[in-house]
Amino acid sequence: MAGAAHCSLRANRLLLDPKFEGYKLSLEPLACYQLGLDAAVAEVQLRDDQYTLDHMRAFGMYNYLHLDSWYQDNVYYVDQFGRVMNLSVTLDTALQKPREVFRLPTEMTVCDNRLCASMHFSSSTWVTLSDGTGRLYLIKSGKRGSSSTSEKWEIVFNEELGSPFIVAHSVSFVKSDAHSLAVLLLRVEKDELDTKGSGFHVTLEWVTIAEGKEGDHRYEIIKRRVLQGKSVPHYAAIEPSGDGLMIVSHKPFTFMQSESDKLEENEDAKVSNEKKDPLYFWQQTEDDVTITVHLPQNITKDDIKICFSPDNICVTLKDQTPLMEGNLYSSVDHESCTWIIREDKSLEISLIKKNEGCRWPELIIGDTRGEFIMDPSQCSEIAESLMHLTSEVMNPNPEKENPPCNAQELEECDAFLEDGASLCRFDGDTLKVTHIINLGSNQYLFSVVVNPKEMPCFCLRHDVDALLWQPHADQPENMWEHIATFNALGYVQASKQDKKFMACAPDYSYAALCECLRRVFIYRQPTPLATVLYNRKEGRQVGQVAKQLVATLEANDPILGFQATSERLFVLTTKTLFLIKVNSGN
Repeated sequence: MAGAAHCSLRANRLLLDPKFEGYKLSLEPLACYQLGLDAAVAEVQLRDDQYTLDHMRAFGMYNYLHLDSWYQDNVYYVDQFGRVMNLSVTLDTALQKPREVFRLPTEMTVCDNRLCASMHFSSSTWVTLSDGTGRLYLIKSGKRGSSSTSEKWEIVFNEELGSPFIVAHSVSFVKSDAHSLAVLLLRVEKDELDTKGSGFHVTLEWVTIAEGKEGDHRYEIIKRRVLQGKSVPHYAAIEPSGDGLMIVSHKPFTFMQSESDKLEENEDAKVSNEKKDPLYFWQQTEDDVTITVHLPQNITKDDIKICFSPDNICVTLKDQTPLMEGNLYSSVDHESCTWIIREDKSLEISLIKKNEGCRWPELIIGDTRGEFIMDPSQCSEIAESLMHLTSEVMNPNPEKENPPCNAQELEECDAFLEDGASLCRFDGDTLKVTHIINLGSNQYLFSVVVNPKEMPCFCLRHDVDALLWQPHADQPENMWEHIATFNALGYVQASKQDKKFMACAPDYSYAALCECLRRVFIYRQPTPLATVLYNRKEGRQVGQVAKQLVATLEANDPILGFQATSERLFVLTTKTLFLIKVNSGN
């Protein structure tokens, strides 16, 4: 993780409600419609050799219902005959039976170690599909949905890619004038070297497939990269441009190197060992950053060219390749930045921080050629700020009346099993981590697509609330934006011992969770009251109330899929698809 910028998630205080009073149970009836399926869902039970928690998370808790975020209220599933079935809803009272849009060419049951079929909607006209046997299909679908006349699923790429996998995410983009698709494939594989752990490791294979050049419309694999970790990721998504990858996981992932990469790295290591002296030195205060560069002989002021921009710096000597160039850790006031040549013939550059008080862990992101020099006064200041965390006496006063934390006061739902989760952003070119966030006790809850042209959002528990975060790969200063809050949902969901899936509406109007069997809980955002309501305890008028609703499905089969749209919830069991009307249409 050397060279990675350590970041933090900044909540928008305007989206937090410290006076939230809780959810009121509402007995209002919810319209629930059900459709019997012609054939059962192609559920794949875990085998005896798939006994770990990672197998359960990746395959046992798999969501068999797929929401097409590019088209409103459009869901898909794969049945036991290998048919991709679609239900597109326009009117709840005039529901059509799910229709077949595609049939997998291979017989799925012939593979003994197969996984569940999986799919992802890369764009409004492209679909990535796996039959669970290790074969990947790229499909050009045309415009999808029941009202579309141009929908025809056509295979443009069909290849065996090794052991069985599920499709975790995919994106469609254009690079170098060629259409490309990037796909993430998830596997849980036997690890012979792991004798102390579970005996398995998790791999994410990042496959890039591109269209042939000059009128050749065949698609072929141009790049395959593999990340390996020791836990199934909670969240893994490729950036819309195909240039990077974000992963939320309990244990870290790293790229596996090919032999040629290792040789290149060894050569780079030899070169870097030869150049031991730092290229530049830098210091910082709360307001500015000072960079010192030792200049070669015979360099004059006219030979130096320095370009400042809000997020970038470029230093060039005598029209050679840039001496220093790259993205700065944080923004600067580029119009106030200056440089001078000192008496000892060194170049001194002064950068004025735009965000005063922010300490930079590095000067140029990913550049390790400089050396940071800390001022003695800064050292003492940091030591003083950490003094209250240390003591020369072991456990100096265990009987203190008011200890800072009493574990006995914590409720069961406040205990997190995975305190070490982290969010990492990987660069597609260097294969290195560029940004990392230690999530600590911010428990991962679920992900949702708010805008299909952006990366999926992820929802984390912050104290008792659940906060929704939208990644922006193209905005380094605002890479993770807090866009919505579900009040007290973090606390509420922790009490649901049998929960299986969680979701929320793309317009944030409600969040929902379902148990393994029958019950669905819906939590609406606070809405203004039509009538006057008084809080008798405090003698004040209540302006708005948040409602909890409960729906019980008429089914004995376990819930296999769960998806939310702005108007309705879709719940899939083995033989039935349920629709719960949550909001009326505009």
